[in-house]
Amino acid sequence: MISPASRRCFLPLSRGRGRLLLQTWNQGRGVAGAAAATGAAERDKRIKTFEDLPGPSLLTNIYWIFLRGYILHSHELQFIYKKNYGPMWKSSLGQYTSVNIADVEILETLLRQEGKYPMRSDMEHWKEHRRQRDLSYGPFTEEGHRWHNLRSVLNKRMLKPAEAVLYTGVVNEVVTDFLVRLREIRKETPSGDMVNDVANHLYRFAFEGISYILFETRIGCLEKEIPTETQKFIDSIGSMLRNSVYVTVLPKWTKEVFPYWKRYIDSSDNIFAFGKKLIDQKMEKVQAQLERGEEVEGEYLTYLLSSGKLTSKEVYGSVAELLLAGVDTTSNTLSWSLYHLARNPEIQNALYQEVISVAPGESIPSAEDISRMPLLKAVIKETLRMYPVVPTNSRVAVDKPIIIGDYCFPKDTLFALSHYAISRDETNFPEPNKFNPQRWFRDGQMKHHPFSSIPFGYGVRACVGRRIAELEMHMALSRIIQKFELRPEPLAGEIKAIARIVLTPQKPINLQFLERTAATRQSA
Repeated sequence: MISPASRRCFLPLSRGRGRLLLQTWNQGRGVAGAAAATGAAERDKRIKTFEDLPGPSLLTNIYWIFLRGYILHSHELQFIYKKNYGPMWKSSLGQYTSVNIADVEILETLLRQEGKYPMRSDMEHWKEHRRQRDLSYGPFTEEGHRWHNLRSVLNKRMLKPAEAVLYTGVVNEVVTDFLVRLREIRKETPSGDMVNDVANHLYRFAFEGISYILFETRIGCLEKEIPTETQKFIDSIGSMLRNSVYVTVLPKWTKEVFPYWKRYIDSSDNIFAFGKKLIDQKMEKVQAQLERGEEVEGEYLTYLLSSGKLTSKEVYGSVAELLLAGVDTTSNTLSWSLYHLARNPEIQNALYQEVISVAPGESIPSAEDISRMPLLKAVIKETLRMYPVVPTNSRVAVDKPIIIGDYCFPKDTLFALSHYAISRDETNFPEPNKFNPQRWFRDGQMKHHPFSSIPFGYGVRACVGRRIAELEMHMALSRIIQKFELRPEPLAGEIKAIARIVLTPQKPINLQFLERTAATRQSA
């Protein structure tokens, strides 16, 4: 008898294809008088479903994730499961049952079937916090038509390259302050040139940059003494992301047993409270200007508040979620870029020569200058390939069943997309563990599948802040390389990544920042 799941899979198919699949299923049942061998072969042609997929048992998952400690190395577990179960496998853990994909062709097949309103995952623990506090959903948590309307508003002033360029002055202001802070940090070390825990300082830089864009005000992340409220805000985002790992994989009944859920809720409350305070301050200024009949000037937040397309509640929810997406991409990618450039002096010198050829002396690179720096862009692309900010993304089949080869998965199936394993697959990228930015040159010989590295996502659900993040990374990296020569900490050894929703360094990245002088520029 055909299963209910398989029956649902027939519904959206074209008439011809549905007839073919039904015929295949009937053949799989066998007919009277058919040879046993033929019947077995035909049965193999039946439509396969989730139950037919290989995959680890619950005990196997518990063994690897908790007993072997892979809860913070889930990106590496992708390789183990792919080797054991193939490019597509099923998995169940906590509240989630998913189809895992670690093959670029299968990934493309899935994403090409997205409907008008694709959904990453149900983001249930994020939604529960919003429901408990009567907060509006944002671009991560909203779904369907409401999500589409929300994104259409948020996309403006941010998503197009020409719109992102408008923030060049804001970003360069923050980069300038960051370079000043780097020089202060170097002086505090015995050698006078060491910067310890580079990722932490870049995290503060990224926080200041995205906050300046979203809130249109500086919040003091680059000051020597960070304001207390700002530090609490920074700590809350880190805590929220760390505890999200446990909240996601642990069963619901553990909320009253372990402290992770309370920490997650408290951190989320702090994030929204800080954002609401800054938004309210801006809203009062905008309202006062409108009442005086003055023209309202400003960038992103002013646009959201004055457009009349979002309620204040929707602005609170949207800005908070945009902020969460805008910090780790910039800070982690820059951290890994500097780490690899320090370990590859030839690539670093080639990048330096490119930067000073376009922006010589003390000139500050413009957005137009960045467009003439192909190696700079390739360094960022290669870093994102090796360290996709979110190593595992997801999709939910919301509109219709999904057909992948012989398999048909019904609506509401959750797909886990193993981007880390795909972007480090040697069939997609030769020598995948080697830092090789040149592989991204347009005139290079190495071609790669267009879905083999998609760190900002795909389609209408792609990252809304992509252009801003790229602008920040390109501006910051070009100016750091323009001013400093990077060298690794002596005897530091290799640094690997851990996954706390996003990929971060397993231990602090410490680098030497040697000031470039006129003499060193000439010798280089």
